[in-house]
This record gives sequence, structure tokens and C-alpha cells, in this order.
Amino acid sequence: MRLIPSIDLRAGRCVRLLHGDFDSETRYPSEAGELVTKYRELGADWIHVVDLDGARDGSSGNLEIIRRLAAQDAVHLQVGGGLRRRDSVEEMLAIGVARVVVGSAAVTQADAVRAWIREFGADRVTLAFDVRLDAGGIPRVATHGWREQSQLSLWSAVEDFAAQGLVHVLCTDVRRDGALTGPNVELYREAVRRFPQIAWQASGGVRDFRDLTALAETEVAAAISGKALLDELIPAEELRAFLPNA
Repeated sequence: MRLIPSIDLRAGRCVRLLHGDFDSETRYPSEAGELVTKYRELGADWIHVVDLDGARDGSSGNLEIIRRLAAQDAVHLQVGGGLRRRDSVEEMLAIGVARVVVGSAAVTQADAVRAWIREFGADRVTLAFDVRLDAGGIPRVATHGWREQSQLSLWSAVEDFAAQGLVHVLCTDVRRDGALTGPNVELYREAVRRFPQIAWQASGGVRDFRDLTALAETEVAAAISGKALLDELIPAEELRAFLPNA
């Protein structure tokens, strides 16, 4: 399993949200470029970047920062947030982003997203499904920066794309995101069981080395971590076990 550090951008600053709530924001003094350099030196080969302004209102105010990050050597950028149009996806790939992350559009514009996967290639598109578990424990997909809750299950959402050659899926348990309460290991174990051909990326709740080990045991392809790395809760020597270039 690969650890992918996460950087969330809002109005040009590095931040973290609690449970996806834009009113529960923690700001960090580090600039995005500094963090990419730090994570690359630790051994990361991929960085996950979220444009929160794009996720919330479709704006592209962080585009120049992302352009500079994508130009850094020896690290690949996976970028999401507000990519709801073909031209936005094309632009992001054109500036050097290795893989785009498409969230809400995968639910609201499924036919268009299937066309993007065919056009740009399955390895360059990650579908992101942010979920909340309902009373019966079924993961239901949230959209538009987690503000709108649908009744679509994660399993139905993925099934619609799996037959089209989908490779990468990022799944976030919204109630654990930024909370340092531990990942939803059972969710990811079930995801891998249902769709073993998918390279799953687990996001939300990572606190420590034990959490990373537990996720690795589910056989997900990657774990996304933001707050635990920003707050330096995991010693570098423990991180390196999950960083390919360490």
C-alpha cells in the first residue's frame, strides 16, 4: 500500500476541514510548495491536492499554485475539486497534473465522465466518492463539497463505471475526515471484496502507524492522509514503510 500525502487548498492557503465543514477550518502556515518538497524528501511519489474553492463553487483560484506544484520533479500530482466540465479536466492534465480526481460529476454527469475516462485514459482519472453511512450501514454518496447527500450507494456508483474499465477510486468516509478518529477499515475491506479489480484509495481518519497497517491489510492500493502528516503525528521512520521512494 502506498501512502499519498494530501494538501487541501483554500484561497491559496493550506487548510484542513473537519468532517468536510467549511466553517470548521484549520489553517497551516506552510505553503503548498514547501509541503510537496517535504513529502517528496520523505519518499512520497504521489501527492493528492484538493482545490476546496473549486469543490465548493467551481472556481479555479488555486490553479496557478497547482501549476507550480505540478512542475516539481520526482513527484506526481493527483488533483481534484470542482472538475465538473471536460475543459476543466483537459486544462488540469495539460498543466502537468498526472491524474485528475472527479467527484460530483461522476454522480450528476455519469455519461460525460465515462466519456472522459475513454478520452483521457483510465489511469489518468480517479473517481472520488465521499460517503456517509446510513442507519443500515450502507455508504451513501455525498456531492458538491459534501453539502448535498444523495441516496446513491457507493456500490451502485462504482458498479456503473467498473464495466467501463475504471481503475482508480478514492473513497472518503466524511464523518471521519480530518477527525483523527481512525479509518473505516470495514468499509474499505468490503470495497476491496466487492471490486478487487479497482485500485482503491482510502481517505479519512488516519492517525498513526497502526491505522496505516490496518488499511494495508485490507489490500487497498493507497491511503490518503492530510491532518496526521500536517500535525506530524506519525514519525518519519514509520511513514517510510509506506513511501515508495524512502
